[in-house]
Amino acid sequence: MFFFVFSQGEKSNGNLSSEVVEEKQANGYAALQAKEVYVAGVKIFYGSQTGTARRFAKGLAEAVISLNLPVEVISMGDYDPDDCLAEETTSRNICVFLVATYTDGQPTESAAWFCKWLEETANDFRFGKTYLKGLRYAVFGLGNSVYVDHYNTVGRNIDRWLWMLSASRIMTRAEGDCNVAQSKHGSIEADFEAWKTKFLSCLQALCRGERKPCSGKCKKGKCKSQGKQSKESSDHEHGASEYENAELVETTSEEEADAEEVGGTNSVIDVEDLGNVMSHMKKRERELEEGHVGTSLSGETAGRKEAGEKREMITCSSERRYKLIGSHSGVKLCRWTKSMLRGRGGCYKHTFYGIESHRCMEATPSLACANKCVFCWRHHTNPVGTEWRWKMDQPEMILQEAIENHQNMIKQFKGVAGVKADRFEEAMTAKHCALSLVGEPIMYPEINRFLKLLHQFPDEIRNLEPVTQLYVSVDASTKESLKRIDRPLFKDFWQRFLDSLKALSEKQQRTVYRLTLVKAWNVDELRAYADLVSLGKPDFIEVKVSCTSASSLTMANVPWHEEVVRFVQELVELIPDYEIACEHEHSNCLLIAHKKFKVDGEWCTWINYERFQELVREHERSGGSKTFTAADYTARTPHWALFGSSQRGFDPLDVRYQRKSKAKDISGC
Repeated sequence: MFFFVFSQGEKSNGNLSSEVVEEKQANGYAALQAKEVYVAGVKIFYGSQTGTARRFAKGLAEAVISLNLPVEVISMGDYDPDDCLAEETTSRNICVFLVATYTDGQPTESAAWFCKWLEETANDFRFGKTYLKGLRYAVFGLGNSVYVDHYNTVGRNIDRWLWMLSASRIMTRAEGDCNVAQSKHGSIEADFEAWKTKFLSCLQALCRGERKPCSGKCKKGKCKSQGKQSKESSDHEHGASEYENAELVETTSEEEADAEEVGGTNSVIDVEDLGNVMSHMKKRERELEEGHVGTSLSGETAGRKEAGEKREMITCSSERRYKLIGSHSGVKLCRWTKSMLRGRGGCYKHTFYGIESHRCMEATPSLACANKCVFCWRHHTNPVGTEWRWKMDQPEMILQEAIENHQNMIKQFKGVAGVKADRFEEAMTAKHCALSLVGEPIMYPEINRFLKLLHQFPDEIRNLEPVTQLYVSVDASTKESLKRIDRPLFKDFWQRFLDSLKALSEKQQRTVYRLTLVKAWNVDELRAYADLVSLGKPDFIEVKVSCTSASSLTMANVPWHEEVVRFVQELVELIPDYEIACEHEHSNCLLIAHKKFKVDGEWCTWINYERFQELVREHERSGGSKTFTAADYTARTPHWALFGSSQRGFDPLDVRYQRKSKAKDISGC
């Protein structure tokens, strides 16, 4: 909970009493004129899961402070509405609610109790329909229109429940959209900034007493203000946009559907509203004639952009931690690249497959993803979608800039203490590209062209050109647990997932299942995991752990290494064609390999890159008729990488850097 307080002297609670004025006059003080205070302060309530609503709340608080108003920022998880909310009916505060919609249209964990209480109160006759009469509020919802069935459900519900209890909204509810392609202003940050500007303007008008109080005779979301208006004021009101017009007066009526607001065929229009309706209809006709009207996933008219125009995927919010390429790609220097430059060891892919971490370029041609996994370390800041709907950059440009950016980041380590000169020179030439930085690379429409230059998508997997190693994330083994963990966008996510695994079994190159264990989420379904292995028949199964601050997951959800080993041993007992091959204790990760990679009693899980490149060139020269399999480019796995070795997967050519902390180390994941 954060508190921002600006001193307001004695006038924070309304009128000075006549007794106080008379007393000061009697004591010789100058006569004081009682001045009515229309707004005592602002309380900002937020319900956040990944921190966005919290960040917006703090930004709004700073803006309110600049208006010399007291402000309080409150997490809904720290607030008891049963004890405190009714007090706001007489406090003269403005209550602002910044609320995000989480999985399946549910509130975030911090806002769950507040929403439950408010819903029950709004539908409980014992409280009465005027329980919150006098409370003034505004709502800004945070959502993603890709989840069309649940878009901004929580914000809409809170707005409706407050209205049902006779609270007065000071302006129309606004909705921010994480879906860049459909966001009204191009990003959820821009949506919020536009709303914040209107809110501050509204707040200043309230402080001056210029806003009309609700008369209590609201109809269809419109409030009839008392008294007469000047012709100039009336003309301005009727000429305003629909959004601005809805903010001219406070209202306790829920706004109706868009069709009713513009006078649908089945609606009855009050004479007072006729000017607004005609203005709105004429504006829409002009936009249609000029070709500037589009429709968003939520059904809103988007008169802000030309029909068919595609937005760039990247917004200012995406520019975190990555070197951005064009409008939808990125490259990043992995912490293991830095480690191997210093001779401190490589990541588990070095142990399992012989990939040199300092010569690995981590990149993606698509920052967008089709899931919002609970354990995602990207904090859900990247775009999501079920199909490509953004402007597209050419693969040649992406590859060239990826290499240039990667080399520029490597150059920063020249002369740095501990960096080995020979590895620095080797790192300038990337030998391996891991398309695993963020997002779903296979969504990129030109992925095959990109691969030639260098799991929810079964058709794309079947058509994919040969790659060194093809991964599919297997985050859960049942439909129910996959929905809880991945929060997929596709309604037919389970069938698509199974089809992706079947498509994987048809690929002749190396294929990998990646299992991410989350304690108390997906570690108790061994038999179901075994069934999925028989479906996709992968060459390898990586079993690893993950943790993030972007959800309720904590270190308690991260299994210890011995727990991961036990899980893998039990799983191997159910899949007779597989054995445990490698271990990387530092990353808390193990590799299960198909027995066909055990040749004459020796594991061959490493990749022969030179041989792979030769096979790819032969494949291309033959027009695709000459194929090859995973067995054609294997290399022997060194002893130190094998499960049970004393090195536990750490390359003896390097020197392990031991941290002082003995906490779980998941940094290699």
